[in-house]
Amino acid sequence: MTDVLLAHSFFLRNDPKQVEKMRPYAPLGTLYAAAILRDQGYSVALFDAMLAEGIDEYVLLLDTHRPRVVALYEDQFNFLNKMCLSHARQAACRMSELARERGARVVAAGAEVSDHPEVYFPHGVEYALLGEADHTLVELVGALLRGERAPESVAGLAWPDREAPGGVGRSAARPPDRQPDAFPFPAWDLLDVGRYRDAWRRAHGYFSLNLATTRGCPFHCNWCAKPIWGQRYAMRSPENVAEEMALVKRTLQPDHLWFADDIFGLQPRWVAELAAAIERRDAAIPFMIQSRVDLMTERAVDGLRRAGCAEVWLGVESGSQKILDAMDKGTRVEQVAVARERLRGAGIRACYFLQLGYPGETFADLLATARLVRDTLPDDIGVSVSYPLPGTKFHAMVNSHLGEKDRWQDSDDLAMMFQGTYRTPFYRELHRLLHRELDLRRELAANGGDPAHAGALAASLAAVAARWSELEATEAGHRSLHPTAIEKDYGPLAAPDLSRTWN
Repeated sequence: MTDVLLAHSFFLRNDPKQVEKMRPYAPLGTLYAAAILRDQGYSVALFDAMLAEGIDEYVLLLDTHRPRVVALYEDQFNFLNKMCLSHARQAACRMSELARERGARVVAAGAEVSDHPEVYFPHGVEYALLGEADHTLVELVGALLRGERAPESVAGLAWPDREAPGGVGRSAARPPDRQPDAFPFPAWDLLDVGRYRDAWRRAHGYFSLNLATTRGCPFHCNWCAKPIWGQRYAMRSPENVAEEMALVKRTLQPDHLWFADDIFGLQPRWVAELAAAIERRDAAIPFMIQSRVDLMTERAVDGLRRAGCAEVWLGVESGSQKILDAMDKGTRVEQVAVARERLRGAGIRACYFLQLGYPGETFADLLATARLVRDTLPDDIGVSVSYPLPGTKFHAMVNSHLGEKDRWQDSDDLAMMFQGTYRTPFYRELHRLLHRELDLRRELAANGGDPAHAGALAASLAAVAARWSELEATEAGHRSLHPTAIEKDYGPLAAPDLSRTWN
């Protein structure tokens, strides 16, 4: 009998977009939880849903290990879990039921569990762990298995209670740990690394692994949910990070790393110190990060180069300053080109996250975003529509315009869940055109002087430009069903500037 079976519910096979991308990453938060439990002397097993064929693999582990406690511990470092996708929620509820049927006690932690613990209680979850759950999990398991204290005295918990407001009892809140070096390295030995390596190399020819150097984000973008860490931001020491890099380079031998931080390298000095620590240990592995355009200072970019950074995904969001200001983004459009050129000069790929459909966005704003992409030619883009996550200022803004659908089924849904300026099919078309135009322009820029190929690319670009013009001329026909409600809350929608060209 095993003390604790740790599990998560993101089955890659349930998400067609992620199956197509085939870039599976280990459940980092779940592995951290396993490590801290083992440090306290508990026997631990792991069910990793990411590459599992189905829930039968989970049932087999339940029957083999007969765990006393099952902890459904979602990976808080994976952005897909912030989205609270329907397929992951459904799987978690069924996994809880199956564990309870076998006599295990069930606890759950994660972004949606923190926001909506009441959803999970009817399916057998006894305790929901709210916010950063590492220490909470250790104390709760001690209460359940060793009788060290009453479970309800553990800070950071919720449980079903008919007498409490909303039917949910809650203990005192637990603040996040300010010193993340206190956490042991993830329990990498529990992971079927070979399964990940094979999936990556079959799809891409290399193996990528995920690490994290920080917890949280101090910025105030009003669409970004922060159910785990709130506004707090805690950084591991450069030495601690470099030591883990050296360990995984020696033992797991990845070809590439993804640092899953919401914001990597807030301080240029920290980035420079990390580079030096990596150099001392010969721990460099090409890596990818997420950051902001205003953090790409000369010192930071130089530090990233020395540390081995190969790619930066920048939260650009929009080419319209009006939209950036409405988002409380805190950046300027003109900073995008500066960051892009600094990264280019350092030999680092610069990629943009873009967001369409924010309230009040007009076709002129969409054109500004497309123009920014055309003018700066990022190495890649990721395009989505504004997604109202519970607990955010943005969600509160559009709550009265939300329809029956309150979450995407999978990560490729791209459905508008509130009454934006345009309907869902329109944004999906813009998504396709932005990607298509960037691909063509980058290919044209890299053309080796073949006139025939250049001519074919130019013809394809002309077709894309023609489609943009068609959409511009007919955009009024794609407007949302209830534009008056939008205008009431966000002000009149400006008419598009039809004088803009696509040359």
